[in-house]
Amino acid sequence: MTPVYIGYFFKVEPLQPASDILIAELGELGFDSFLETEEGFEAYIIKEKHQEALVKEIDFLKNENFKISYSIKEFDQVNWNEEWEKNFSPIIVDDICQVRAPFHPKKDTKYDIVIEPKMSFGTGHHATTHMMIQHILKDDMRNKSVLDMGCGTGVLAILAAMKGAKPVEAIDVDNWCYLNTLENIERNNCADIKVEEGDAALLAGRSYDIIIANINRNILLNDLPAYADCLTENGEIYLSGFYEEDLEIITEKCKDLGLNFDNHFVRDNWTAAKFVK
Repeated sequence: MTPVYIGYFFKVEPLQPASDILIAELGELGFDSFLETEEGFEAYIIKEKHQEALVKEIDFLKNENFKISYSIKEFDQVNWNEEWEKNFSPIIVDDICQVRAPFHPKKDTKYDIVIEPKMSFGTGHHATTHMMIQHILKDDMRNKSVLDMGCGTGVLAILAAMKGAKPVEAIDVDNWCYLNTLENIERNNCADIKVEEGDAALLAGRSYDIIIANINRNILLNDLPAYADCLTENGEIYLSGFYEEDLEIITEKCKDLGLNFDNHFVRDNWTAAKFVK
């Protein structure tokens, strides 16, 4: 049976950082697909998971610094390919890495990642993914064991593998992300990446040289002890999914776990930081 979706069509002025903040809030409520538009963004949720009352309770919708409005529509079926072909544009990071859809032409970049885009997070459009790509491009991944925690589309795991990391593992609690990552690693000839559906409970007894975790502040704070336990000595961990003002509390938590701050990027008030054990 084809799932029924509820679509929200947001108009936001000015666009940033309001759009990113709302997308993060809606993701917490079960919305699983987002399309950026010139005026704001579209957000989709399976009808069975939809609770309009919870959406109305989002405090940020009442923020006087932004003009935010939206309309709602029900869909019997969403043709993601058609929607993304209209809205998705290729991303180029530091003139080195391109993230594109199958319908985009290949450009002359060192790393070319092709994904079937069905949501904003993980495509490179969102600031956190863009900065995590910058971290991976900057550092040496050759022959290092890598974990992409909260992998989304799998784009970060794919880039790590392209840079010579091995073995590479990717984990996400969301079934759609798990399945989409499987599709994308095959599409990019990275079949050696191991993909699992689950959370930090899977990590007991494992060991990694590098951990990439682009999730959100609360989950990071909760799961950092598990990450630290399976990080090798002198191992590196990249964290994102939180705002610049949250860097202090993230850094304090990491310090308590023997993870020392190295550097960070900031983009649209989002932060991606690197720590070393």
